[in-house]
Amino acid sequence: MNPLHDAWRDTATHRRVWALAGPMILSNLSVPLVTLVDSAVVGHLPHAHQLAAVAVGSTLYVMLVASLGFLRMGSTGFAAQAAGRADGGALRRVLAQGLLLALGLALLLGLLALPLSRSALALMNPSAALDDLTRTFFHTRLLGLPAALANYALVGWLLGTQNARGPLAILLTTNLCNIVLAVWFVLGLDWGVAGAARAAVIAEWSGAALGLYLARGALGRFPGRPDWPALRRWAAWRPLLTVNRDIFIRSLALQAVFFLMTVQGARLGDATVAANALLLNGLLLCAYALDGLAHALEALCGHAIGAADRQALRRTLVVAGGWSLLASLVFAAAFLLRGDLLVDLQSDIAEVRQVAYRYLPYLALLPLVAVWSYLLDGLFIGATRAREMRDAMLGALAVALPLGWLLQGLGNHGLWLAFLAFMAVRGVWLGGFAWRLACRDGWVGS
Repeated sequence: MNPLHDAWRDTATHRRVWALAGPMILSNLSVPLVTLVDSAVVGHLPHAHQLAAVAVGSTLYVMLVASLGFLRMGSTGFAAQAAGRADGGALRRVLAQGLLLALGLALLLGLLALPLSRSALALMNPSAALDDLTRTFFHTRLLGLPAALANYALVGWLLGTQNARGPLAILLTTNLCNIVLAVWFVLGLDWGVAGAARAAVIAEWSGAALGLYLARGALGRFPGRPDWPALRRWAAWRPLLTVNRDIFIRSLALQAVFFLMTVQGARLGDATVAANALLLNGLLLCAYALDGLAHALEALCGHAIGAADRQALRRTLVVAGGWSLLASLVFAAAFLLRGDLLVDLQSDIAEVRQVAYRYLPYLALLPLVAVWSYLLDGLFIGATRAREMRDAMLGALAVALPLGWLLQGLGNHGLWLAFLAFMAVRGVWLGGFAWRLACRDGWVGS
């Protein structure tokens, strides 16, 4: 029988994948839902610059926080491999290291964020009204930075232990709290753009408190004593920091692409930057759903590598890959046929809607192009092979930047074409690395 067909027919693997992916998809979908609700709430205020301020301010904050996504990714890979070895001491050390890194980086970035945000806004050359509201939104969001980074570490660690209910509880609590408070603060209390930011801050701290409680309970499943004095030695930190360094560089490159999308869109006008933000919210909806399968892949592949189980690794890849492809086809069809509903839900500003409708075909192509990079990221994270992820991202960026410059004459069409090329090159590059490692049996050996 064909090995791929045999792997796909393994019902136990399907159950394991969906036991993790199902809760993670539900929790991940709540993340773009928050952005959609923020856009919908603020988008029904009277001025386009109010919606644009939330779009630009959110981009600045997400760029800052998402660039530190290694706090989740690194924790997942190392925790999954420790769980595969049934090493409770290592699990405790990974959790402590993740939380300590989150606190230290929050303090550092809090000091750097204000001058960096001024420089970023100067590059965009926004209108005076947009500049003022964006600063208000972004400065308020910074109050939730320590909690946001702690949530990364906690969600990643819980997922690595193959506990999907913990991340689900954290993310749903955070995001549902955000949604309820955003509606209340913006529309009920008439706090406008500042109200959306305050809702997010309170929600992030609520999620962090719940995450600490859940992590304490989860440790009971893995008895063991960590070597706390080892945390004073560089050797205990080097593997985690090396992986996190490469994921950090990879995340910076990814956020640079989204930032440049916002910068170029802002230069094309308030309506264009707002319309692009609405469409990218659709991509986020797709990405977070597909990331649920990628997260399952991280945990299961990391566990298989820790246990040196090649068969489990292959079956997990085939099953998660098959479901990811099917999901991307569904999203592509939905965006192509009824993407206008997504736009209308978020804003009733006629000018913004008309611009967004024009570029919906690009959004419909994105799931089919981007699915492969999402899936392969999960494999490399579970294997704690971050160098390949870094190199693929930098290679894609090196192709997309000059292409975007060459296509400037096409306006927003050129911007979207360059973005599609970036996603395509990234997936092909990661696929090449994965194939080369498979040919020399380098996955379990990593």
